[in-house]
Amino acid sequence: MGAASQKAAPFQAVRTNKDGGRYKRNGQDARPTGSDDLRRGVVILVLCLCFLAGGTCGLLFGSSQRIPGVANLPFNQIVGMSLFYLAGCVGMLGMLSMHRSTRKLTETLVKTDRNARPTEEGAFAKIGCPHPDLYALVDAFNALVEHAERSIARAELRVKELDIQLRVATAERQHAEAIIYSISDAVLVTDVFDELVLANDTAARAFNFDISGSTRFPIAQVIDDPKMVSLIKEMRQSDSKSGRRIVEHRVKGPTGERTFKVTLSNVASRDEKPAGVVCVLHDMTKEKEVAEMKNDFVSNVSHELRTPLASIKAYVEMLIDGEAADEKTQREFYDVIHNEANRLGRLIDNILNISRIESGLVKTNRKPQSLMVILKEAVEVISPQAKQKQIAIEEQIAPAFYQTMCDRDMLYEAILNLLSNAVKYTPEGGKIIVQSDVDESRRKVTARICDTGVGIPAKDLPFVFDKFYRSEANSRMAKGTGLGLSLVKHIIEVVHRGRLFVQSEQGKGSTFGFELDLIE
Repeated sequence: MGAASQKAAPFQAVRTNKDGGRYKRNGQDARPTGSDDLRRGVVILVLCLCFLAGGTCGLLFGSSQRIPGVANLPFNQIVGMSLFYLAGCVGMLGMLSMHRSTRKLTETLVKTDRNARPTEEGAFAKIGCPHPDLYALVDAFNALVEHAERSIARAELRVKELDIQLRVATAERQHAEAIIYSISDAVLVTDVFDELVLANDTAARAFNFDISGSTRFPIAQVIDDPKMVSLIKEMRQSDSKSGRRIVEHRVKGPTGERTFKVTLSNVASRDEKPAGVVCVLHDMTKEKEVAEMKNDFVSNVSHELRTPLASIKAYVEMLIDGEAADEKTQREFYDVIHNEANRLGRLIDNILNISRIESGLVKTNRKPQSLMVILKEAVEVISPQAKQKQIAIEEQIAPAFYQTMCDRDMLYEAILNLLSNAVKYTPEGGKIIVQSDVDESRRKVTARICDTGVGIPAKDLPFVFDKFYRSEANSRMAKGTGLGLSLVKHIIEVVHRGRLFVQSEQGKGSTFGFELDLIE
């Protein structure tokens, strides 16, 4: 009795029916209809089995005496068949009862399942047991709910962790992109499949592709440079984790051919396997040009310095050896030495002036000056040399009240250099025209020096302002260092922020001019 009451206690204390009433073991309270049908169906099935067993025994062990007037059959067959028929009817009733009880129990469970919804705290409400017979099923269902709650909680925690990792990865990617986009060198980043992952604007300009529509495409489809693609693939396939490779590569872009120092290195993944390649391209075009210019400069300076020094040395040796016996010859030797020394001095002065201007160390004294006055002074100085060659100088100079901000001495030196070249390369009987005009709408003043000299070949025009450059066609007509026009270019464009130009036709003459800003 005590044991029975202990077992009944959980149902009386915990399980309730739909209407809130408690189920009890003593059966005083009403049970659900589905449970009654289930019990009834079980009883009927037991009776069915009993009838089947009785019919079988009647057929096997009953009396075989025939009963007159009753189908002329033995008694045991009549009893057995009657029990079989009765068992069939009872079985049908049992099946109907079982079906009805199963359907009602299903409806009860479904109605109870509708109450299993998440609460405001996020947990699922437990299902109440509608009857003690469903205790094991309800407990199993509630256990499944608890397991689902734990799985959902773990999944939510994992989702939060993944969300944090995603945000961190996104922030790191944005930081890396910001660094890459801020780098002045061209940068290409590919993955393990040789697909472009990141690139900056410098790389897009160098290889002429669109960044927005090129990521996640094979690098061979993005850049039209087989050599560069081959370098990236070879680096990835090398499986080098810490090393890098530096090569020099020329790229043909929309602005012409440029030289790059290419630095390639592998990106290692978490498992220490190569996950891609970072390619940094440093533009060395200007550096190589400057290096070549320095080499040419040293070579040309050495040559230009050697020429006057050789002349001075030769004439000094002849004087020492006594080859100039008379005073006239000695005077000629002294004149040659003096001229070559002056030439050497001018060469050194021009080199120093150009070097100071290029390095930004030159000191300028810029004041409002009249360009017309400076032009007239330079014409007066060069006139004696022009008269010796019977060259006429014509002045077409605007009024003197127009002024520009300039360094008088440096601008005077540039104009005198242009006039000196005009006199040198104009044959005897030629003509030089010095012009100046003012464009008040543009606030510009322009000076031109036109001559009727030998002119400059078209192929040499782009290089006439380079250091030590002299046209081979005119090199025999006059001596020079090749630094005069380069100095003029630096004075006009670098010091005074002006514009220098030249027009020439071989055999007809040249026009050198420059343009400066007017001041109020």
